[in-house]
Amino acid sequence: MTSKLFTPYPLRGLTLKNRLVISPMCQYSAMNGNASDWHTIHIGSLLTSGAGLFMLEATAVEARGRITSDCLGLWSDENADALHAVLQSVRKYSSMPVGVQLCHAGRKASAHKPFVGRGPLKADEGAWPVIGPSPIPFAEGWQTPQAMSRDDMDAVIAAFVSAAQRADKIGIDVIELHAAHGYLMSSFLCPLANHRDDEYGGSLENRMRFPLEVFEAVRKVWPAEKPLGVRCNGTDWHEEGINADEAVAFARALHQRGCDFIDVSSGGNAYVKVPIGPGYQVPYAERIKKEVGISTIAVGLINMANQAEAIVAEEQADLVAVGRAVLNNPHWPWQVAEELDGSVEVPWQYYRAATKKGVPPPYAR
Repeated sequence: MTSKLFTPYPLRGLTLKNRLVISPMCQYSAMNGNASDWHTIHIGSLLTSGAGLFMLEATAVEARGRITSDCLGLWSDENADALHAVLQSVRKYSSMPVGVQLCHAGRKASAHKPFVGRGPLKADEGAWPVIGPSPIPFAEGWQTPQAMSRDDMDAVIAAFVSAAQRADKIGIDVIELHAAHGYLMSSFLCPLANHRDDEYGGSLENRMRFPLEVFEAVRKVWPAEKPLGVRCNGTDWHEEGINADEAVAFARALHQRGCDFIDVSSGGNAYVKVPIGPGYQVPYAERIKKEVGISTIAVGLINMANQAEAIVAEEQADLVAVGRAVLNNPHWPWQVAEELDGSVEVPWQYYRAATKKGVPPPYAR
């Protein structure tokens, strides 16, 4: 029986060679937003993984929108040039499409790198001012964000637009807008963070307004043939946060505006106990897929071949995204292909060591 996981999947004008996606994973290794030598190693390694799509980490559209001081950025031409140089050096050896997750961290910006400390930076550690829908800190000890004015919203939208245009210029194939995990767009959606009394707060229709404005602005400048998707929360795991019904409504509004896929994650708008387990977020992707009719990506502790296969074969989601599994083993998709009798693209330099189903790609892109 043919593995569905290793069948092609179309997204607008792009056809992925299989249904495996490498999730955006922060590397905290940029300098002033510029990609570094580490990115050459990291991206180059994962572009030889055999997955259908590689997504670059959360990439800030403004310097103040970085999660940490060492996060990747596309707010300047210097950022774009640095990332372009990395991509030029590694894409010669892989035909895998490359996407980028454009992000603004909002009230969760100005934080420590996770391997250095937890929580926000202090003033003497280089903290910078943060913004959000309302002057409500993420948690005790975090900065109180400046409530965004209309001018602030316009500036952030313009930053997303400029970042998207830079992404296109350097050859990025897919954009995913980050509206999950309590970052800026997510915080507008979430009643825990958004206490506005204007047309951007209160009802779900109002709370969706700013994220939808960002999406519409990016869709206008992003080439018509290139896919544009959104990562959002299926739930906040909090009774006062985003719930599954609201996630479906947000996905439907995006779909109506030309969104090509929803990458369904959860949490991050509050410190809560999350019932983590294998595939714990898959039901939220499945509901959006079935009720909205939009392509969905399932993510979250998916690290077994049969588990990934079942998700797409049983139509719980169209694509499966993996993160930790490929950090642990950058050739994990080769092993999954072997187990499921699928085939993946591998560099000819590694061909003698890869799955017997491996297909050598052209030497140069």
